[in-house]
Amino acid sequence: MTIPLLTDIVIILGLSLVVILLFQRARLPLVLGFLLTGVVAGPHGLGLVQAVHEVELLAEVGVILLLFSIGIEFSLGSLVRIWRSVVLGGALQVGVTIGVAFLLARALDFGPQQALFLGMLASLSSTAIVLRLLQERNELDAPHGKNTLGILLFQDMAIVPMMLFTPLLALGGGDVTGPLLTLLAKGVVIVILVLVAAKWVMPWLLFQVARTRSREVFLLATAAVGLAAAWLTSLAGLSLALGAFLAGLIISESEYSDQALGEILPFKELFLAFFFVSVGMLLDLSFVMREIGGVALVSVVTLALKLVVVTVVVRSLGASLRTGILAGLALSQVGEFSFILSRTGIEVGLLPGDLEQFFLSMTVLTMAVTPFLVSAAPALADRVLRLPLPPVLTGVADPALAHGEESPAEGLSDHVIIVGFGINGRNLARAAKVAGIPYVILESNPDTVKREKKAGEPIRFGDAIHPAVLQHAGVERARVLVTAISDPGATRRVAEVAKRMNPGVHVLARTRYVEEMEPLYRAGADDVIPEEFETSVEILTLVLQRYLIPRVEIDEFVAEVRSGGYEIFRGMAGKGGRPGPGGLPFHLPDTEIETIRVSKRSYLVGRTLEESALRAEYGVTLLAVRREEGTVTNPQPDLTFREGDVLVVFGTVQQVADAAALARGADPVEAR
Repeated sequence: MTIPLLTDIVIILGLSLVVILLFQRARLPLVLGFLLTGVVAGPHGLGLVQAVHEVELLAEVGVILLLFSIGIEFSLGSLVRIWRSVVLGGALQVGVTIGVAFLLARALDFGPQQALFLGMLASLSSTAIVLRLLQERNELDAPHGKNTLGILLFQDMAIVPMMLFTPLLALGGGDVTGPLLTLLAKGVVIVILVLVAAKWVMPWLLFQVARTRSREVFLLATAAVGLAAAWLTSLAGLSLALGAFLAGLIISESEYSDQALGEILPFKELFLAFFFVSVGMLLDLSFVMREIGGVALVSVVTLALKLVVVTVVVRSLGASLRTGILAGLALSQVGEFSFILSRTGIEVGLLPGDLEQFFLSMTVLTMAVTPFLVSAAPALADRVLRLPLPPVLTGVADPALAHGEESPAEGLSDHVIIVGFGINGRNLARAAKVAGIPYVILESNPDTVKREKKAGEPIRFGDAIHPAVLQHAGVERARVLVTAISDPGATRRVAEVAKRMNPGVHVLARTRYVEEMEPLYRAGADDVIPEEFETSVEILTLVLQRYLIPRVEIDEFVAEVRSGGYEIFRGMAGKGGRPGPGGLPFHLPDTEIETIRVSKRSYLVGRTLEESALRAEYGVTLLAVRREEGTVTNPQPDLTFREGDVLVVFGTVQQVADAAALARGADPVEAR
């Protein structure tokens, strides 16, 4: 006997696997693959899936797990630390988008309740698509990546109050005072319960579970907490998703949050796949083809609206116009949380019939074009910045320059320009200061500029891709320009502009990955330092030192690795390259240099080096002795050992082990 639901699950998983493999090869978002699976398998497609309602129930579990995992990932403390980018930027983006969309919807004769609900739907972007794209492009640490992430975090939080507020909108023009007061009372009770559970109940419960040292028990406990909280909030008349989010938030305040998140993530991904497939099943392709003109128009308007709003919001936070445009293009789509919110709207009658299909069609279309918008974003931003825009709009330079303040590069020549004042830029500035090398810093984070200027650093606010900014930094007179930023596109642009303004300036570019080296060289960089392979160089150096390869030969080998573009790490060393450091085989493979400490009960205490017979009896050579008053190099035979001495010895692995046992207090005979 076959189970219909099991048959449908097998069809969904099998079809999803085929579609996802195709999307993976085409480097398209996997979310779109799941949506397409639903379109093909659903009642408006080939009709392969019959148990549509049961699939929707699985999708509800996916929503619960999604909100549960988001709650776990959030930390009240971390939100306080980054409140500016998350709370201020996110609140402005969501609020302004809702307001503008509300006015547009009212102009199209929608009622105030529906217009406000449509504004909420339009304000949310796709966390799943955008974060995956930024990770693939290595741009999460770039300025626009950080602003994008902050706004997405706020949107993820905003979905919960939006879902609570939506049923109140459905009451129309009636008296909402009673329901609103009831909602507020429930909210107060829930907040108290969350605080109590986070402080006392959940840490105790998870501690008892963790003591079992059973992964299965921990997984069961985590799932039970999330589902139970969702069930209890539903009994109170609130949403399942709210309970799941609060349960995750409670766990996030415990030391077991990372383990809980790791256990629940695989299940979240599986059930979320069913959620997106179920959304795809709702999409009617015949409606899309019939209304393609209107769907395309509304999609373009939505993309443009969110682009402008995000750009203005990010720019108002002090970032450059280029950063705002990149973030705006990344966040211009309508995302998966809007699907979740739309379900609530459908249940209460705010998104009826054709309007639901119109929304689904528009959302899928905006999500589909997002990868192409993100790829084209740097070129589009550069085109906008070539327009004759005023500096106050582009964020080209520090406003102080407009008031006649002297640039930190005034009177300097032969100096270093440091673009970006993160960890690398900060370390470079310290080294330059110690070496007495004059330098100027360019930074696009206004908070950093304000703080460091007070500390006396020669720093200016500005985006170094603009010639005017580099001119204020004295690029025509500079000897070296170092880009220490995390944005590959901006790094290439800075190198290109700097070389055009001063062909003699030596441009040194920092990048994360080796595949970015060639584009940077083409843009004009003289040296490119890829962090990915520099880490490997440091590891290799330490390994070779342990094999006692001469330092000179190690340095020569490292220089050859760098000059050859790190080809040895890309599997190309065998094509005519040198086989190893200095072309020599690894020698002295069974010897090592080690440090050992003399304990209080050691045989060595009070005896001289000659009396200890370390070389004669144990075969080790004493190279140095480190003690409180300093290091004794080339120790003489009459050197007397003391408690706490650190001995630097050379010998075979076994000889060094025997000497270490002697230093710890072993019997001299047993230690041999």
